[in-house]
Amino acid sequence: MLIFTAVCVLYRTAADFIFYGISFILMVTALACILNNRAVKASTDNEPVKEADDDSAKWEAIREKEDFFALWAHQIKTPIAAMKLLLEDEEPDMGDCKRELFKIENYVETALNYLRFEGMSGDMLLERTNLEPLVKQVVKKYSTIFIHKHLSVELENLDITILTDEKWLSFVLEQALSNALKYTKEGGIKIFTRIPEEGKTSADTEIVIRDTGVGISSEDLPRVFEKGYTGYNGRMDMKASGIGLYLCKGVCDKLGHKIRIESEVSKGTDVVITVCKEKVNIGNLTKM
Repeated sequence: MLIFTAVCVLYRTAADFIFYGISFILMVTALACILNNRAVKASTDNEPVKEADDDSAKWEAIREKEDFFALWAHQIKTPIAAMKLLLEDEEPDMGDCKRELFKIENYVETALNYLRFEGMSGDMLLERTNLEPLVKQVVKKYSTIFIHKHLSVELENLDITILTDEKWLSFVLEQALSNALKYTKEGGIKIFTRIPEEGKTSADTEIVIRDTGVGISSEDLPRVFEKGYTGYNGRMDMKASGIGLYLCKGVCDKLGHKIRIESEVSKGTDVVITVCKEKVNIGNLTKM
């Protein structure tokens, strides 16, 4: 923090302050990534290898991280470059600057959650939580995007109590809402709960994030939760990493929740999260 303060003193203009502040955040994130990879490598070197498959799996995990952060570094350069251009203007549009900064913050949060995901079991607390304030907090975070894109938001039947981990469910909701906003150009987004279809227990409830966006093709739907899979929309957007929904699925599995996507091209998408209202059987939780 002292280093960051010193930098701010040296660079007095608002443009330099914001730009070097972002650089500091990225430096810390990159350092965390490097230390994490070194820790994994050290554990691989120090522990005797019992089976070749175990050793291969560990190195595969390291390679996956390297691939993810290579893509992440490439993607985060776009909003950084955009902000740099905006700040070079004598009178930069602060609204545009804030939106680019928001994108950078989201990229950083995704990277940190990717690192935390492996140790999620030690950072998980299931407790009774009221859903409504949780959803409102997530929506408020994205309020500037709603306003900028002139999209409506509707919240319905959210005043219920569920059993979940508030922090990790917030992450899932944020990823779902971020995707909905990314692929919705007009109309709006509705978040509500409903009784599950026949065959589910009465203790379950479904949280639905519904958008009026471009939708997902039937060919892509079965693979949307695969790591690295971006589908047609992601290829057209050129900013998708294919990691967000993969993490959502993994988090929901560990929380004892279920997640699925229902969609039709040009008619929008529903992200449906099934949660337990009363209790969850420890046997339903996915072990690390």
